[in-house]
Amino acid sequence: MKHEAKTVALKDGSAARFRSPEPEDAAAFLDFFNAVRAETDFLLSGPHDPTRTLEEERAWIENSLRSPDQMMIACELDGQIAGNCSIAFHTQAKTRHRASLAIALRREYWNRGIGTAMFTELIAAARQRGVTQLELEYIEGNDRGRALYEKMGFRPWGELPDAVRQSDGTMHSIIHMRLVLD
Repeated sequence: MKHEAKTVALKDGSAARFRSPEPEDAAAFLDFFNAVRAETDFLLSGPHDPTRTLEEERAWIENSLRSPDQMMIACELDGQIAGNCSIAFHTQAKTRHRASLAIALRREYWNRGIGTAMFTELIAAARQRGVTQLELEYIEGNDRGRALYEKMGFRPWGELPDAVRQSDGTMHSIIHMRLVLD
């Protein structure tokens, strides 16, 4: 599903461009994901995990654009991909009221309002689709992520203990959150 390109004013006064990634962005997206994976321990994929090939990344983007049940939004700033978020709509009759969200930002772009703006776009897309419950999960200890999610109205509903083993051997829970849309 394609997201209409738009310019978004950030809290520092800069302008970001939000748009769906295109197949020709595959190399830039691989760079983005490799950078983000190296900057934080709060993604399920780390810097030592295998990455997609350029062709796999291109196919993944193409599938996302063709799918009526998922949408990805890239944030471009300063000539590079600063962030990415996605929404996956459930398709079964009994769960069609739900959707799952994900987000990742380069560290150098934290605290500029990108996460809030991206979540605003995803929530609007969910409402347009008639979704009444949004869901996400985060790794215990990701206090910055949790603060954003709570700011956007998400509340925790459950925890999966010892779900993630960090590179230093420590175990962390996955925290499940949801937002009920009116």
